[in-house]
Amino acid sequence: MNGYYIQLFSPHGLIRFKDPEIGRDKDTGGQVKYILELLQYLSEQPKVRKVDLFTRRIIDKRVSSSYEKEIETVNEKARIIRVSCGGNSYRPKESLWDYLDEFIDKTILFIEKEDDFPDVAHGHYADGNYLAGQISEVFGIPFIATGHSLGRNKKNILLQEGMKPEKINEKFNMDRRIAAEEDAIKNADVIIVSTQHEIETQYSLYNTEKGGKFEVIPPGVNADLFYPFYRFDMPGFQMTIPQEQALYRVNSDIERFLFNPQKPLILSIGRADKRKNFERIIQSYGQDPELQAMANLAIFAGVRKDITQMPADEQDTLTNLLLLLDKYDLYGKMAIPKKNDPKLEVPEIYRIAARTKGVFVNATPGENFGLTIIEAAACGLPVVASPTGGPKEILEHCKNGLLVDVEDPAAIAEALKKIIADHALWEKYSANGIIATNKLYSWTAHANRYVEIVDELFKPQEAAEANYMQKTAYGKKLVKADLFIISDLDGTLVDEDKTEGLLELKNWINEHKEKVVFGIASGRNRQITQEALSKYDLPNPDILICSAGSEIYYTDKFIQDNGFESHIDHHWKRQELENALSKFPGIRLQEPGAQWRFKLSYYVDKDFTEDDLANLYKFLDDHKLRAKVLLTENLFLDFLPFRASKGSAVRYLSYKWKLPLQHFITAGNSGNDIDMLKGKARGIVVSNYSPELEPLKKNKLIYFSKEPLSKGVLDGIKYHISSMGVNAFLS
Repeated sequence: MNGYYIQLFSPHGLIRFKDPEIGRDKDTGGQVKYILELLQYLSEQPKVRKVDLFTRRIIDKRVSSSYEKEIETVNEKARIIRVSCGGNSYRPKESLWDYLDEFIDKTILFIEKEDDFPDVAHGHYADGNYLAGQISEVFGIPFIATGHSLGRNKKNILLQEGMKPEKINEKFNMDRRIAAEEDAIKNADVIIVSTQHEIETQYSLYNTEKGGKFEVIPPGVNADLFYPFYRFDMPGFQMTIPQEQALYRVNSDIERFLFNPQKPLILSIGRADKRKNFERIIQSYGQDPELQAMANLAIFAGVRKDITQMPADEQDTLTNLLLLLDKYDLYGKMAIPKKNDPKLEVPEIYRIAARTKGVFVNATPGENFGLTIIEAAACGLPVVASPTGGPKEILEHCKNGLLVDVEDPAAIAEALKKIIADHALWEKYSANGIIATNKLYSWTAHANRYVEIVDELFKPQEAAEANYMQKTAYGKKLVKADLFIISDLDGTLVDEDKTEGLLELKNWINEHKEKVVFGIASGRNRQITQEALSKYDLPNPDILICSAGSEIYYTDKFIQDNGFESHIDHHWKRQELENALSKFPGIRLQEPGAQWRFKLSYYVDKDFTEDDLANLYKFLDDHKLRAKVLLTENLFLDFLPFRASKGSAVRYLSYKWKLPLQHFITAGNSGNDIDMLKGKARGIVVSNYSPELEPLKKNKLIYFSKEPLSKGVLDGIKYHISSMGVNAFLS
């Protein structure tokens, strides 16, 4: 291997490397900063040849046009790849779940176009882990997961706040999120966490936690941006012009609020999120006149223009902060600037506070990590934080501040006064933070350990035991195949006990398995298709199209193609259809085993005529119900989504695996095979065909074999590959 190709997944979309909008909304917090810095520092690793970050492409006047760019080059080894799914408008991440399978299909198309298979898929947050897990399955590669924050923990917090379970699920898609998190814990080859606390308090809430393979690797700070406040005064130090401008802007933004800007500055930075607990910080300051006399307060709560135009939860948070400022009459003592640039301005904010001998407050209770704490520490700014979660671990390692009950305003105020009043203590905490972050919280160290973990996954002994080695990697074969052969099962390959030519066909498929994909398309559902695989000695299938073209699976492990389900679900109203058809004469529902989410199956009466079928179509039209109707042997009546059928499944496979339909050969014997046989694919009709296929004899792309069953299928395959001129690639 000449270096690893790593794919990172974070689909919500508001991610860009140049001038990232950290804090723009609840989807653009520390996770975005983490991923962008991971992207950069992995690309600097000698053992990494390429690293791509996959996110959603957005074309929306409400956000910057920079999110429209399909490929953003970060450096010669790193890119941001933007994938279109779920339309163009920006969507909060909770509303993306219905479109993630589309995202996967588009990612596969991108990989096919690049002709470069990834070596590692690394998901971030629940939705990104869903994507990475699927790509891992398709290509048989290691799956690394990072949760950032977990659904069960969030659900518990919301329940404690009084939100009803139904409302939580409706607003946050919580059930799907938690299910995806359970799958990620079970299937990931490595789960990267920032602290041991994350495992003990968040992952412990999950059923699969004991099987998770955890690695604690804390994120770091960018030492080129977050350096000590005193460097400004060191001989030979020069600021760049953009840094000078950032410092000027920040100073101006803060000073315009304050009567006496020279006083020590108490600082807090984060998103406009209730959990950041900014209200407690203002209360601690507002209720303590002595603290007000000693210091100023600055709260940087995300980025805002017009509060009335922001999401409701952010509106509430910011409105409460402004009301508290007014309640305690903190004009001239408290700054609450409207924006900050995370790359250039945020480091200067920390350093301004450090130069005034101020203190940073992180009042989030039970935070997983606390990136702002190590940023402040790297700049030499002492910290007050919660005695739980990641902040506790950081302060215990760095010894750069005090741990207090952040729900107690008086406790916060006492800790702040203690640090500000004791200059020796302030200097000690400042120096400790600078030294410890440089040693313990470095992105270079994080990336080094990351690559060591990947190395371990690929060692022969470890690889033999890894999850990814048990995966089928079916995608690698499908992407590289030159020919897809898709055959109907009953009446085409076999007919009850008749299996004429099956062994010869199987031998031919096995001889050409490197370049030929073999698939079975059946009216049977998954269960009875599996029974057929056990009963008959069929060629090992790469693809299974079941329930008359409403299900696609891969390999004999029946790995579901969720993207196809999303595709055919468009305008499908199964329950409404069943309710309406209960009033239509001459048909009766088949047994539950014959039914499927995307197939509604009936028996028809013996005297069911063409006029009855015409009346059925009119009935559907009158009820404004869209469905595909399949009548087979005038006995079986199937209703499928309008986009579903064996032919639709074949066309979808052509699109997904980027192989022209001219390189598909389909075989069938009855009416429900017609749309698979017609079109641009090459068709085979075996000699024991039903009369309804007779009109297809006019189609030059369809070969009518004189042989029955599998013997006819093999006869047709040989005819078509001869006419296609592809004997060379099969030789």
